[in-house]
Amino acid sequence: MKITAQSRYALRMLLDIAVNGAANPRSIREIASSQGISEKFISRIAVPLRRAGLVATARGAKGGLRLARFPEKITLLDIVEAIDGPVALVHCLARPGVCERQGKCAAERAWGGVNDALAAALRRVRLADVVAEHRRLGAESAPGPEYCI
Repeated sequence: MKITAQSRYALRMLLDIAVNGAANPRSIREIASSQGISEKFISRIAVPLRRAGLVATARGAKGGLRLARFPEKITLLDIVEAIDGPVALVHCLARPGVCERQGKCAAERAWGGVNDALAAALRRVRLADVVAEHRRLGAESAPGPEYCI
């Protein structure tokens, strides 16, 4: 499994909103400018984040995106699953019934254990942890490097 660019950009978006949008919603234009991501791409990523309850939108002149939950309540697993769907290292873990060997395969349990460990690791890291690291690095206003995991 590879974390997609969309999931990485979603984390950057949420980080930007958490750091800069505490008082007022962040416009797509502000996020795009700050993060060096196109407005079109930000708009596309915002939809599944809104559906997952990670961001809320406000319309109007002072509108934009804001976090729908506290950063302590948003995990990397929430972000990845909102964008890419359930974490699954192998096809048979993502779609039960896709393989006739399911339930009788010795490798299924091994892959499942690794998959569960990955999901648990993503669940342990919260947006608040990434915000704290961002502040520790003193990257408050710089778009900086992409946050890769």
